[in-house]
Order: sequence, then structure tokens, then C-alpha cells
Amino acid sequence: MSLLDHLLPHLSFINSPSAWVALATLVVMEIVLGIDNLIFISILTNKLPPHQQKKARRLGIVGALVLRLLLLTMASVIVHLTEPVFSAFGQNFSWRDVILIAGGVFLLWKATKEIHHSVDPSDQDYGSGVTGKVSMTMAGAVLQILALDVVFSIDSIITAVGMTDEIGIMFIAVICAVLVMLLAAEPLSKFISANPSIVMLALGFLLMIGMTLVADGFGYHVPKGYIYAAMAFSALVEGLNMLARRGRGMQ
Repeated sequence: MSLLDHLLPHLSFINSPSAWVALATLVVMEIVLGIDNLIFISILTNKLPPHQQKKARRLGIVGALVLRLLLLTMASVIVHLTEPVFSAFGQNFSWRDVILIAGGVFLLWKATKEIHHSVDPSDQDYGSGVTGKVSMTMAGAVLQILALDVVFSIDSIITAVGMTDEIGIMFIAVICAVLVMLLAAEPLSKFISANPSIVMLALGFLLMIGMTLVADGFGYHVPKGYIYAAMAFSALVEGLNMLARRGRGMQ
């Protein structure tokens, strides 16, 4: 049996208008959710020597694509991760909750550590790789990217399964989102690296995302719209600050 014969059963949605709506919605959702991951990737890989940064970003994003596609094939198992497995503090917890809490704590720790390095002049042992000691290896960066991608993927897959039963739609949505990430990774990383104030803003975003993951794991769901609206407003204010600084510099 050829590869096409394997794929055809999963492409039966082509003639369904509702399936195309679900595909468009999932693509947008995956791209929006990918913003969190892309910010983390940019900050992490900017700590590598310049000649390794681009390769690390591509390896991390391609590895994340493979990981997400593998997780999608286990969607039926992942959906059951929402079932309670133990109780603590008078509340039931599922494996999904545990994964979200662990991922949130990791993000909080990572962002706090990066903020500490950014504000403490005596502890600048990392950076663009031009000066000082580089505290991150390419393998370490890629592994951290993949570990965090698992956290984001679990939640997005559970959401996707609630929107459609077509595995083909999910595959296409993930591939489209990752292609956008590949295109955006390099410009975003250069922009963050060239603007120190943006680094602090991005780290603040990671802190907020980490807190929302922990809160979600404990049963306190924060609507994603609020999170991204706050991020967009903060980015707008910082953009105005950058324009103001540039204007003062030209006077």
C-alpha cells in the first residue's frame, strides 16, 4: 500500500465546508499559541554563540513539529489526560494539570533566572556569545525548547480535538503554524537581541504565561484573550517608547 493510500482516508474533509472553517480556526489558534513558544525560543537561542543561533532555532522548531505530529497520533490518549488521577488540597488533579503546573513552574524559574542575569551587572555570564562565558549549549537549548513545546502541545491538542475529529485537519494546522514560526523566528530573534528593553518585556510575558499555566493546572482558567490582549497592549506601549527614544535621539 502506497503512502497516498494511507493519507487518503484522512483527507476526506476536503469536500466539507465546515471542515475548512475548522481548519482555518485551528491554523489561527496554533499560530497564536505558537507566539509563546517563539518568544521562549528567541530568548533562549540568543544566549548561544552567533554562529549557532540560527541552527538551534531551526532544530528546535523542526523538532517541535515532529514532536507535535507524534503527539497528534496519540490524540485519543492525550484526551484522557484530563481525567482525575489523584486528589490534593481538596481538589482533583489530572495528568494534564500536572503537566501544566510543571511547565508553568519551569517558565517562572527560567524567566526569573533570565531577569536576574539581565539586571545584575556582576552576573553577566551569558548573552550574544560575543563576550563573556556562554552558559547554554545548543543541545541544552533544543532540549528546553522541546520540553516546553510538550506543555503547550498537550493543551492545544485537547482544544483541537474538541473542535474537530479529523486528524488530517490537525496535521495541516500544526504544519502551517510551524512554517509561520520558521519564517518569524529569525526576524523576531534579531529584533529582541537588538532591543534590550524588548528582552525584559518578553521575559515579563513568559512570567505571565507561566503564572497562567500554573493557575490553569490548579483549576483557575484565565481566558487566552485576556492574556494576548495584555501582551498586545504592552507591546504597543513599548513600541511607542521606542519611537519616543528614537525621536529624542534624532534631536
